[in-house]
Amino acid sequence: MTTEPQSDGGIVQSSKQPFGLPRWLAAIAPLLILGVIIGGFLMTPLLSELGRGGALPVLSIDYTTLPNSETILLHVTNNGPPVEVTQVHVNEANWQFDISSPGRDAYLETGESATIEIPYHWMAGFDYGVNVMIARGATFGTTIVAAQQTPALTGSLLWTLGIVGFLVGVVPVTLGMFWFPFMQTMSRKWLHAVLAFSAGILGFLIFDAGFEAFEVADQVPSYYAGPLLVVLGIVGALLLVQAIMDWRTDDEKQSRLAVAYSAALGIGLHNFAEGLAIGGAFALGRASLGTFLIIGFMAHNITEGPVFVAPLAEGKRPSLGHFAALGLLAGAPAILGGWIGIMTQSPLLIALFLAIGVGALLQVVFDIGDIINGSGSLRSAPNLAGFGIGLVVMYATDLLVTL
Repeated sequence: MTTEPQSDGGIVQSSKQPFGLPRWLAAIAPLLILGVIIGGFLMTPLLSELGRGGALPVLSIDYTTLPNSETILLHVTNNGPPVEVTQVHVNEANWQFDISSPGRDAYLETGESATIEIPYHWMAGFDYGVNVMIARGATFGTTIVAAQQTPALTGSLLWTLGIVGFLVGVVPVTLGMFWFPFMQTMSRKWLHAVLAFSAGILGFLIFDAGFEAFEVADQVPSYYAGPLLVVLGIVGALLLVQAIMDWRTDDEKQSRLAVAYSAALGIGLHNFAEGLAIGGAFALGRASLGTFLIIGFMAHNITEGPVFVAPLAEGKRPSLGHFAALGLLAGAPAILGGWIGIMTQSPLLIALFLAIGVGALLQVVFDIGDIINGSGSLRSAPNLAGFGIGLVVMYATDLLVTL
């Protein structure tokens, strides 16, 4: 007995079993066959013939911490074949060490990370060259520049960083939101110019954070493929925010509120990365750098407040609860970033959050463009001028961070 094909929305579906197999098994059969072929290849001597010369060892020193004047900690990751750490040199002198690894002592499998503890008396302000030697004879090194003690994680330090994060993130963003009543008095033409100005600010943040993400990705252990991780973070965040935006209703007010929350989320992720930078600076003992970052980011972030309230200026004003939520979403992540930054200087974490922030901001720029284009022209003189001024303003405030 045969069954007739069934139509579902114009697509013809057949009840026949492909190759006489259940449909689910037929769907995964190619993957199962490929897995068997790969497994068979790995079991043959072909791979050993190809790699007869031996894979090169790659041990990266991710970052260093100095918990006290008698200890140096190296945080390392094995990016190549399994290795065994045999010697550690400080300023070209052989030194004793202890290593905490997931497996056997001093032995690291591919992709494993470990902490090497060196009982060495160091002096603040001096440079120290540290080299790690493995059993094959290869040496991997780093230089600790102007050694400073890593701050101990205490309740007082967390409280201080919380205040700093509040001043850097929440305060300037909230002050920037105070321009909202003025925006409500503007005509649609000039309000769209303000939206374009907001897009210019976000565009600068996208390039600024994007360049920094790829720069930090070069410091990520090669085992994690840092640049590809950045691409994955950007695209993943872009698609995630787009999916969230698709849940909005067709009501224009709700649509603009969704854009505002998306903009606040993207800015919040960016401010999280700023908190990481501040916490990392103090963790490395660079108090002057941390102070300049705080002042620079405060001036920099006041321009971010209008970005997510500008879409709400046309139409009925949302409740104060929404404004409070937007301000916290955009500014509070700087506090969390500072806490994490003081505990770890992981390039992997910094690159990933920068990439996520870029993807989220990218989607917001697209949504702002849709709002402007829906009732006007993107290429009008005020809109183009607003976008350009946004870029210039962010460049000028960014100089306060880099000087």
